[in-house]
Amino acid sequence: MAELLQTLDANATLVQRHIWLINLLQWVRGPRLDTLASVLRVEYFLDALDAHPEKRAQMQDWWHMLITDLDVASLLSDYGFATGNSFLSELMDRLHGKLLPATPETRDGSELFALALSGPADAQWIAALTAPIVLRLADLLTFPAALPIASTQRPLTHWQNALIEAITFCTSQIRAAGLSPELRLRMSAASRHSSPFLTLGTAFEAVRDSWLQGGDSMAEWAQFRAQLELCRQATVSVYSHLDEHGISMDLVFRLRQIRARVLRIRSLLDCLLSDADHLHSARLLSQMAGLGHEQRSIAALLSASSSLLSAKVAERCSETGEHYITRTRAEYLVMLRDAAGGGAITALTTAAKFGVMALALSAFWSGYWAGAVYALSFVVIQLLHFTLATKQPAMTAPAMAAKLQDLKQPGALALFVDEVTHLVRSQVAAVIGNVVVVFPVVILLSWLMQQLWGQPLLDAQYAQKVLQSLTLLGPSLLFAAFTGVLLFVSSLVGGWVENWFVLHRLQSALRYNPRIVRRLGADRAMRWAHFMRQHISGFASNISLGFMLGLVPAFLGFLGLALDVRHVTLSTGQLGAAAASLGWGVLQQNAWWWAVASIPLIGMLNVGVSFYLAFTVALRALNVSREGRQQIYQAIRQRLRQAPMSFFMPAKEDAEVSKRD
Repeated sequence: MAELLQTLDANATLVQRHIWLINLLQWVRGPRLDTLASVLRVEYFLDALDAHPEKRAQMQDWWHMLITDLDVASLLSDYGFATGNSFLSELMDRLHGKLLPATPETRDGSELFALALSGPADAQWIAALTAPIVLRLADLLTFPAALPIASTQRPLTHWQNALIEAITFCTSQIRAAGLSPELRLRMSAASRHSSPFLTLGTAFEAVRDSWLQGGDSMAEWAQFRAQLELCRQATVSVYSHLDEHGISMDLVFRLRQIRARVLRIRSLLDCLLSDADHLHSARLLSQMAGLGHEQRSIAALLSASSSLLSAKVAERCSETGEHYITRTRAEYLVMLRDAAGGGAITALTTAAKFGVMALALSAFWSGYWAGAVYALSFVVIQLLHFTLATKQPAMTAPAMAAKLQDLKQPGALALFVDEVTHLVRSQVAAVIGNVVVVFPVVILLSWLMQQLWGQPLLDAQYAQKVLQSLTLLGPSLLFAAFTGVLLFVSSLVGGWVENWFVLHRLQSALRYNPRIVRRLGADRAMRWAHFMRQHISGFASNISLGFMLGLVPAFLGFLGLALDVRHVTLSTGQLGAAAASLGWGVLQQNAWWWAVASIPLIGMLNVGVSFYLAFTVALRALNVSREGRQQIYQAIRQRLRQAPMSFFMPAKEDAEVSKRD
């Protein structure tokens, strides 16, 4: 510290003063994150200044020069908030902050604050400062305002002047955001008509003028706080609109900014109106230091802005997922029938995929056209109301998680475990229906090709290559788990696109847009609007899954990552094509049996990974606690011990099951 005091120079240049401040706070922080030691260093620094009056006077001159050159009001009003007014602009700013170094040669108080108080420990040691230390710091660093606000009978310090300006800035920003058409049109009718944002500035001016004239300002302060609360309630009403009409990350980002600024104004008012011991000011600086790390974190921005979107995507998926859960024997048989239809279509997909491979295109175009074949096949399965087994888990998981909202109700956990058994049975039925049909249909297609063109779907050499690619001894299980991730991502795409469709009111546009109605007619426009609303999520998830299955391995191969996909139904179809080419002799090959052994495990990983990821996201979106999750897992294990067959076959008493549901 002695070296720091020796280099203290009130007449130093701006950048030298800032570097000295950074060094001082680094010394206070210390080499180890010890809050008590940091507090003792602050006290030791104050003692040293008291012991050397000339250094104390020099320190006050240095501080006066430092604080005069900085825009403290902007620091107090804006630090911790986005510099832009949209999610994407803030994301780009944070990326720049991660990649580009900052400089202490600045007059921006926020930039200097971020450099000087950049560590997570800074908020802790500032909050730990005792009242006597805070009073000593205030006595050292307080000086009169150079240009106090006009018409004041109260002597103002530089800090108080900055507080008033900061509240003015925050009030203006809240008012502008609240009156923007993007938010105003989504508020409740009562909030929109009362317009609390219009009079927010007037309410603050009453507080400010009363305080500057020497009054206690308590009545005006209470009115201003009430006005702030009305503004907060108006922004909360926007969430109800978003819940019904779709979530926008940009709108959620703006709403969170308004809420945070309301909280900042309350803190600034506490510092201005009731801070004789300066503890409110210390608490404010501690909060701002804590915001520093969060302000630079890209993960924190994505988490905060996407939480509601995740919940809405989970809700959209849960609506679709309900159709994939069978609860009675009759529904179980229907699932088998629909899965059989999906298996038959997938057999044609397998043949078309081998046709694309026979063209020997480049990696990108081969993946692109294979993806197009997959996407078309999945859409046909959707439109024919058939089932593809691996598409279910990512959709059914949010539907399952949605049933946990009332977990504390009597009997809710047992009913949830019942739903788990229904779900697992549904998955088993879908996989069986797909696999049992796709295998013989592919063999039949290969036989027809042999009869018509004199050669099977695959030649013997390529058939052996297929067996080697599917063998359990290779990386097939890793590829199957990776495919489960792609299945989960496709469900997110479907939920996001449906949310986007609803948010932008495209169903209404298709139904009532004059040009569309003139071209299609009113009845056809209505049918198209209803059709798209019902199928938009499925189209998005199926098309995205198809192209991911085709293109992602090609892109990863370009990057040197040899990851491929293994889809249980498509893999079974490929196995059928190989068997048709090699004939009965394939049963004598070890490679055949290793490939056969991998099929059920591929199915388990496809289903398990996609379900786990979707279920985890849904649980987080619904804020299910860790204790609640442990109760769920324990109840499922208990059901497995008591009635293991209930997870694979439906009970005969359909009536009883229906009654319980």
